[in-house]
Amino acid sequence: MATSTLSIGKAPALRARPAARGIWNVYSAEQRKLRAQLAIRLLALVCALAPFAFAAVLKIQTGSPADTLFGVWVHSSGYAIPLVVLGFGGSWGFPLLAGIVAGDIFSGEDRYGTWKTVLTRSASRGEVFVGKLLAATVFTLALAMLAMLASVLAGVLLVGDQSLVGLNGTLISPAEALALVVASWLLCAPTVLAFAAMAVLFSVATRNGIMGVIGPSLAGLAMQLLALVGAGVWVHMLLVASAFNTWHALFTAHTFYGPLAVGLVVCVVWAAVCIAISWRMLAGRDFAGVAVVRRPGWVMPTRVVLTAAAVIALLAVASNWGPAGVTASRLQASLVPNFTNLTFLQQRLLGRAIRPSSKLEVRPVCSRRGSAPDGPGEWSCALEVYVPTFGSVPYQQTPVTYDVSVESDGCYKAESPPTFVGAQTMRDAHGQMVVNPLFTIYGCFNTI
Repeated sequence: MATSTLSIGKAPALRARPAARGIWNVYSAEQRKLRAQLAIRLLALVCALAPFAFAAVLKIQTGSPADTLFGVWVHSSGYAIPLVVLGFGGSWGFPLLAGIVAGDIFSGEDRYGTWKTVLTRSASRGEVFVGKLLAATVFTLALAMLAMLASVLAGVLLVGDQSLVGLNGTLISPAEALALVVASWLLCAPTVLAFAAMAVLFSVATRNGIMGVIGPSLAGLAMQLLALVGAGVWVHMLLVASAFNTWHALFTAHTFYGPLAVGLVVCVVWAAVCIAISWRMLAGRDFAGVAVVRRPGWVMPTRVVLTAAAVIALLAVASNWGPAGVTASRLQASLVPNFTNLTFLQQRLLGRAIRPSSKLEVRPVCSRRGSAPDGPGEWSCALEVYVPTFGSVPYQQTPVTYDVSVESDGCYKAESPPTFVGAQTMRDAHGQMVVNPLFTIYGCFNTI
């Protein structure tokens, strides 16, 4: 029968007790269980020590992670360290962190067969669900904030408290850079919570801790692959992984809040949907009856794989829907002032005086390498720079060509051969080796 004389988690005696007390009891118990797990302790050590190890390795070598935003500035400003760590964490670290913390918090009860014990003692089914969910999300956020604190300290202590070059080519003061770094990490908190909710869903739906742990990482990988295809903005903006990159807008000349707002809404919707489905599955389970032992087979895994492949294929096709976010006009409008500001910065480093009214006349021509004229991918931008000179010739024309790699979120990295702009490093007016600002240009623009 559908009902049973043993109504686990719904006893009338428990209803009279305040629900908040039951939730707090479950939350406290789950916090103690998480703190006792070896994997969680090792994860906390990694969050606390990995940024220091990363900064120490960079300090003893001349190379830099130039493929990541702010990567070439890790030797010039300590505030570039937490931003590079954040870029890596948003791509790979945070989904794995959410999976390790929340991926086994429900399936562990299935593995040890403790659901009946849990639900017939001190809390109802709803209180157990909310308490476990709160413990998982709070612990996940705490570890992410620990990584933020460690990365900021590692950058300041091992590199220094210097000004940071923003994504518009201008210098950001140390105080403002610190505030922007903290704000960037905090803006990623909703995305971390969305992946934690996703881990809870995998844990409840599969009743398998392994799937709960690796599920968010696999979903994040699929979203990153989808971000590489298609020129439309609709699907790209609806991916949780894309919301990790909205903090880039804080470092541009004119902060654009559209992607920030969309990313926040997307994270809330993803988290709400995952939590609602998880609760519906858990509320509908019969814990009072005798467990049914099923033979392991290939039917369910095959269905999951085929369904996931179909969804990914549909999203890949839909990635071309909507207006193009990456266009030549938007790239040119961002690259030209960025190039101008970095040119002036280079001249100041060389000890040359730049008047406040000075400006460059730059005529850009950007084109995408590929069959489609718009969209993320590899671009080529030819800049005709007209420099004012004294004498009979009013302007000296200098051609500069940049190879630009543009992401679907509007962020790009532009590199030029040394024959045009010089080597990656140069000697400043004091004879010290510094980064050539024009060798690698980072920038971001609004795609909506």
